[in-house]
Amino acid sequence: MPPAVPAPFDVDERLRWVERVARLMDSQFRLPGTRFRFGLDPLLGLIPIVGDLSTTAVSVALLLTMLRHGASGAVVVRMALNILIDTVVGAVPILGNVFDFAYKSNERNVALLRRHYAEGRHAGSGKGLVALLLLAFLAVAGLVAWGSVVLIGWVWHYFSAHPILST
Repeated sequence: MPPAVPAPFDVDERLRWVERVARLMDSQFRLPGTRFRFGLDPLLGLIPIVGDLSTTAVSVALLLTMLRHGASGAVVVRMALNILIDTVVGAVPILGNVFDFAYKSNERNVALLRRHYAEGRHAGSGKGLVALLLLAFLAVAGLVAWGSVVLIGWVWHYFSAHPILST
């Protein structure tokens, strides 16, 4: 019996789910009167630490789903770099919030997977690579969390020593 051929991108319900979640995270909403679209990613990014970590977790979950459905190692690396850029730059206060509105890593990743499917190269596997990338994401997330705590501590101590309103 010949091996089963993976379903095309648009037929596979799990990949359509990935596309719907990516749209929710990156471009679900439109600013009235403009063509500018945004999703939950930049909104959640406004919540320090928890928001950035949650959007990264969603992106990694989407990446793992795409990996299970045929993304090759090279495509997974490019997807992971998109997520890493979004996570690292998105963690920078103020600049990261603005960046999150413009850089749509989840939709970029879906487009990469669509191209991969269109080229007929969707039978690869990069599970070992994903395990390594997952460890890297966890390390980055840990550094972001640690850096945020240190920054908040520094700001707290600074304003404790230099009160804004003196009586």
